Amino acid sequence: MIDLLENERIDDLEYEGLKIIQNRDGFCFGIDSILLTDFAKEIEERSKIVDLGTGTGIIAILLSKKINPSKIIGVEIQEEVYEMAKRSIELNNLENTIEVINSNIKDLQDKVQMNTFDAVVTNPPYKKVGTGITNENNKKLISRHETEASLEDFIRVSNKLLKDKGSLYMVHRPDRLVDIIELLRKYKIEPKQIKFVYPKEGKEANLLLIKAIKNAKPFLKIEKPLYVYNQNGEYTDEILRIYSKK
Repeated sequence: MIDLLENERIDDLEYEGLKIIQNRDGFCFGIDSILLTDFAKEIEERSKIVDLGTGTGIIAILLSKKINPSKIIGVEIQEEVYEMAKRSIELNNLENTIEVINSNIKDLQDKVQMNTFDAVVTNPPYKKVGTGITNENNKKLISRHETEASLEDFIRVSNKLLKDKGSLYMVHRPDRLVDIIELLRKYKIEPKQIKFVYPKEGKEANLLLIKAIKNAKPFLKIEKPLYVYNQNGEYTDEILRIYSKK
């Protein structure tokens, strides 16, 4: 029996019986995490994966069933959120597949073995410190703003974790694309695929999904765009497909 704290709830992920604990006052997962797990579903079975900034563990939990990895290590700096992720892992009986570490991603040198991971997945904070509206809720602030680790930190650490030719899968905002590509190349992780996500046709993209490979040769493919809603305000067929396999 998993104990719930005040303002916590258990949400059904509607995929192979998986569930997750969330806090109404904290930062609940959104469509970006779901889209990232679909984008990263090509990771080979029995891969060893790191989820940087795992939050409540949504990406690790879904990938544990989507690709049957040998191991996923989630890294989460906030102790309360880390504890929620641990309980969600126990709730789903995934202790043999997923391990979570309560740490800043910048402090992993003595906690995991470098250059050994097949893939890194991450939904990092999107906003630079000092930009956008600062949320008074500290949990949301850390989740949304680069207060504890920058975009460069996430990419630099990914380089250290990945094997040669290992893959990085990231969801981020289109306005940071130039920064992302510049930093990926700085740390020798070559961008290979980009998919832009649009709220609907006629609107600007508000998310991007990017795959990059450590020490790969240059060749970038722009994938077919993904639209979330049709003109009637309903989910598109592609989004319904992703959610039906969620």
